Amino acid sequence: MKAEIDKIVSLSDGDSTAELQKYLSSLTDDQLITVITNSALKGKKVGTMIKGIFKGSPPSSTEGSQRRLLLYQHCIPLCESGDLQMEVTADIIGLLMLETHTLSGPSLAQLASLFVEAIKVGKMGSGKSLELFPTVLTALAACEALSYGKGELSGEEYKKQLINSLCSSRWDPQCVIHLTTMFRDVPLSSEELLFLVEKVLRMFSKLDLQEIPPLVYQLLLLSAKGCKKQVLDGIISYFKEQDLHQEEEQKHGESLDLEIQSIPQDQLRHVEGTVILHIVFAIRLDHELSREFLKSFKTSYGDLCPFSVAMLLSVARIQRYEEQVFELLKGAIIKSFKDEQLQQGSKFLQDLLSGHCSVAKMILDTVKNSVFGWDHVTQGLVQLGFFLMDTFGPKPGPFGKTTEGSATVARTPTQLACKLGGQVLLQGFKLHEPIRGEILEQVLNRLVTKTASPVNHYLDLFSDIVVSAPMILLESSSKVTETFDHLSYLPLATVQGLLKAVQPLLKVSMSLKDALILVLRKAMFSSQLDGRKSAVTGFLLLLKNFKVLGSLASSQCSQAVSSSQVQVDVHSRYNSAANEAFCLEILSSLRRCLGQQADVRLMLYEGFYDVLRRNSQLASSIMQTLFSQLRRYYEPEQDLLPPVKLEPCITALGDQVFLQEPLAHLVSCTVHCLLWLQNVRQSTNPNAGDSDDDDDEEEEKEEGYQSELQTILESMTRRMIKSELEDFELDKSAEFSLGSSVGVKNNVYAVLVMGVYEVLMEYNFIKANYSKSHFEDLMELFKRYHKLSEILKEKSGKGRVPSNKTPRSLLSAGFISTLLTVLFRDSTQSRVEALSVLRSSGEFVRYSVNVAVQKIQQLEETGHTDGPDGQNTDRTFSFLCDMTRVLMWRYTSIPSVVEDAGKKEKRCSLSLLCLEGLLRIFTTCQQRYPDKMAQLLSTMDISEDDAEQDDGNATEINFFYIRQFQRALFTQLNRGEEEFNSKEAQLLVSILSVLSRQLEPSSQQFVQMITWTVKICKETSFEDPAFSKGLLSLLFNLHVLYKSPVSLLVELCQDIHSQLGDIDQDVEVEKQSHFAIVNMKTATTATLLVLSQVDKVLDEVDWLIARKKSQTASDKSSSEEATQTAGQQDPVEKAVTLQLGTLLTALNELVQTALLPGTCTITLLRELSRTYTILTTLVKYYIQLCASQHVSLPARAEKLVKLSGTHLTTQCYSFITYAQNGEFSGRGADDKKKKKRGEVNTAASAKLLRETKVIPNLIFSIEQYEKYLITLSKKSKVNLMQYMKLSTSRDFRINAATLDAALQDQDDSQEVSAILNLAASQMTNNSLTHLQCVLYHVSQ
Repeated sequence: MKAEIDKIVSLSDGDSTAELQKYLSSLTDDQLITVITNSALKGKKVGTMIKGIFKGSPPSSTEGSQRRLLLYQHCIPLCESGDLQMEVTADIIGLLMLETHTLSGPSLAQLASLFVEAIKVGKMGSGKSLELFPTVLTALAACEALSYGKGELSGEEYKKQLINSLCSSRWDPQCVIHLTTMFRDVPLSSEELLFLVEKVLRMFSKLDLQEIPPLVYQLLLLSAKGCKKQVLDGIISYFKEQDLHQEEEQKHGESLDLEIQSIPQDQLRHVEGTVILHIVFAIRLDHELSREFLKSFKTSYGDLCPFSVAMLLSVARIQRYEEQVFELLKGAIIKSFKDEQLQQGSKFLQDLLSGHCSVAKMILDTVKNSVFGWDHVTQGLVQLGFFLMDTFGPKPGPFGKTTEGSATVARTPTQLACKLGGQVLLQGFKLHEPIRGEILEQVLNRLVTKTASPVNHYLDLFSDIVVSAPMILLESSSKVTETFDHLSYLPLATVQGLLKAVQPLLKVSMSLKDALILVLRKAMFSSQLDGRKSAVTGFLLLLKNFKVLGSLASSQCSQAVSSSQVQVDVHSRYNSAANEAFCLEILSSLRRCLGQQADVRLMLYEGFYDVLRRNSQLASSIMQTLFSQLRRYYEPEQDLLPPVKLEPCITALGDQVFLQEPLAHLVSCTVHCLLWLQNVRQSTNPNAGDSDDDDDEEEEKEEGYQSELQTILESMTRRMIKSELEDFELDKSAEFSLGSSVGVKNNVYAVLVMGVYEVLMEYNFIKANYSKSHFEDLMELFKRYHKLSEILKEKSGKGRVPSNKTPRSLLSAGFISTLLTVLFRDSTQSRVEALSVLRSSGEFVRYSVNVAVQKIQQLEETGHTDGPDGQNTDRTFSFLCDMTRVLMWRYTSIPSVVEDAGKKEKRCSLSLLCLEGLLRIFTTCQQRYPDKMAQLLSTMDISEDDAEQDDGNATEINFFYIRQFQRALFTQLNRGEEEFNSKEAQLLVSILSVLSRQLEPSSQQFVQMITWTVKICKETSFEDPAFSKGLLSLLFNLHVLYKSPVSLLVELCQDIHSQLGDIDQDVEVEKQSHFAIVNMKTATTATLLVLSQVDKVLDEVDWLIARKKSQTASDKSSSEEATQTAGQQDPVEKAVTLQLGTLLTALNELVQTALLPGTCTITLLRELSRTYTILTTLVKYYIQLCASQHVSLPARAEKLVKLSGTHLTTQCYSFITYAQNGEFSGRGADDKKKKKRGEVNTAASAKLLRETKVIPNLIFSIEQYEKYLITLSKKSKVNLMQYMKLSTSRDFRINAATLDAALQDQDDSQEVSAILNLAASQMTNNSLTHLQCVLYHVSQ
């Protein structure tokens, strides 16, 4: 063979082509093939030899042409065999490409068929020779005519047939990537390209996961020709499917303990990460691709998935797209939360649509997935987290006050979006080390810089970070120390939150603690009051958390980090002796505060009790501090009255008087600390016989000041009882207005004295141990307190400047819950006599319940109460349970009927107070402790006969109490209208609505509840607007979770129409009464409620139409929907049509009703306008549907249009006339009714009507609706305008008879001219619009 090779090479190098041709002709085809194969395998001289063969095979001769074809036919499989070296293959293909254009048409056709067949049978494994195929196809396309079957085709057509055949055949998964690469060089029409892209995307599922990234890369390069959207959608939907598959496997894997996974999770995530990088790289270079990518998510967030979220966040790293991406995600998140809320609040939507796709879950999944090396996503996650928290965090209220109380559960979409931002950052912090520093820095920066707006959400996040990763924070302790430097300039709430969050770190980092102490000491001397308050807050926190040896274990230790969690160097280990010295040093710093403003002292007094409970070894130090402070204001002379000096408690600056010493709080703090210490000593040391001398000495010392304090308090009690008002420089007739310095001083004195009385009452109750004489002293104290309180109330009502509300009671929540229990429930024989002293005073009992309600209100508003244990959520919750039990017993055992019969007072009865307390407790529990509602209800006593209900089932317990309150309301309603107590009934309805929120809408109890509410509404006919408003609101709130309320609205509208009469006086309205609750007095209230419900139904319908429109717009649903026939109407369209149809029937009733002018009329006109706007939206949807998919208009839609024309539009125009003319004399109304209507201020109503522009808006909406109906008629070939009547609303309306009568009746020429002016103005207002209207109809 070597000889043949050499011969061909030498001849090709020579000049004689004829000789070369002759030699090649002498070789048979087999010999030539063998020569080529051997030469290629050895890799020597193969290029020269092939050139020689081409040279000796002129394409003009038949033999030469066939030899060339043979060369191609043999070389292509040879290159694919994989036996040749890479360089040799590249040389061969390169040479073949150069000569392709010389092949004849039939040869090219044969060659192309060879390629197609090889691809079909999967012989193109290496894909080396595929580089040649585009050249063959291009050459083929240039041919003029080729035989095909029995006829002929042009080269271009032949090429199309080949491509079609190739894309329709089965591809070997191995050659997909090579084929995709090859097609980049083939000129393709848009249809061919789409066919190809769809084929490649279908092949994704057949490929090995590792081959996906290179294929995606080739596809993205191919997308330069077009089909960008299809390429991106295909890639995203493939990974979306893989993620779902993975999720399913994990779920089933957990339940079946399967270890086998079809795709390992980490492998999938790494592939996804690589693909994202490819796409982002392509987007950087191709702006058209980025436009398509972002456009696909703008219309609907339904296409989002964790993979596409990760892609968006990676794209956000490109600066020009950053803002766009975050705005897009923000919109998707908030819309997702809003949609979810809308669906949760409506049974109608829940039944109609399947589950909701949650963007929040996708984002959190993306955070989880980003662990697998997605560094290009993490930066975007951090930005997104802060973007959400900044955008949706709590906003400052008026005057910069925080609007939201702390620790409420996130409920609104904005709160949920803010919470999501926090979750993203917290998870990111836990999972990714590189971004921790940045997250921490940004959180701390925001705490320091955002002083004008609330930062609760950042404090919560910081606190979570500290708990989740204390070690990491210690590494970045310098950042925390820097933040400390700003403490004295930050708002107090921020300082408290920050220090509370940082506190676990202080226990393990000496340097951090030292830095904080230094800052707090400086702050102690700050010129700003807030700075000094911050110092006190910080020091008190430190005292609470650094235990001194021998301190009792406290049940409420705050969040603590165990030493095992954090490695601390030996030198910084704390010991208790060092702690003691440290705490005493802090206490000496705090003593300085006792000379500062009242606010600073107040913080100290409120904090000492908690410090004592956590750090009982500091008792003597704290008690001595309090004792020496109390002595300053205590009058030691036993004969002198009063026992306290009030003069030093105030200070004056210019002509203003300020409180200097909150004396009552000082006494309160002293009393609570003393009582707690005595309790502890008794419980820990019942037989103190054998103890050390040192301890004895210490205890003697303690007992010394304790007994001295007791003596002081007893003396104070005795002398306070003896003191008259004059002893405190107060008098019944003194001035208490806050407008003058004298009034302010008297007010301050009165509040201080009342506070002292309250503290002494609590102290005496606890020390009394149920002795009658002590309780009599307590009652004396209360009488003095009550007298002063009454004077203050009386005086605050007078005077130009209104005084503040009742001062907050100083009784502790724990004491109040105990007091209520003994007052109402304690039947211990030995205590009855003593307790009768307290029970006999109605005023005292009322006062106790009032204070309880006040404490509950404070808890509801702020999340904590004043006094000891007020900040401890577990204790406050247990107090709440105790109070609930007592108030519930008091309300159910002693009916208000009994009370009312006894005394007809102006003030609200005790039952009502108990009821108000219960309502506040239930609302507070739902807001602050949503998970503990069942626990709260189960602690309440259940009466004997229903004991079997309490089986631990939350719903059962809840429903038991609902029944209790239903009975109470039923009793109220059975008393008749004269004895009906509206306030109590309203409170009961409010309680029922709070409790019914706890019921599961699918439960039997919920159905019973709604049935009962409907029954009450149908049977109660009391003329009480406030009560009917509460009851109807409850009905609507329940009904909406049970089924759509439209049928209910129709019945109510019929009732309102029959009660108020028709706008046409000659029409007799059929008397209907579905719901007795709707009567003459309550009809207006009912109308407003019905209209607000109509608005909600319109919201839902609007949302559904928008959803359908976006689905129709996207290509996915259009292909499905096109297959539907007109007979099978889409369920959503059907539901929308039915809802609107029923709503039109209801509005038809209202539009004919003689409503009172003002809010009712205006609201109805607004809702009508909105109804027409939504009907227009629906018509536009059908126009879009008819244009794009050529479907016929559903019969239901035509009926709806007919209904709107016959039942609503005509009546609307009559109602507009009625509203403008103000004809308020309804037919069939008695004199009283007419008189009432005449009293309405028609002028004011007319002005309101003009200013709100509701009538022009309504007319515009109707005409827009008719305009689009004309378009729909043309598109659907159905005459819809036959149902519409030409409007006369814009015509002139001068009633000649009325004008003549007015002219004759009025003598006063001014009034005549006023009427003429009015007529003239009507003409000018209407003339132009009338002209436009006429022109419009002519043009149509």
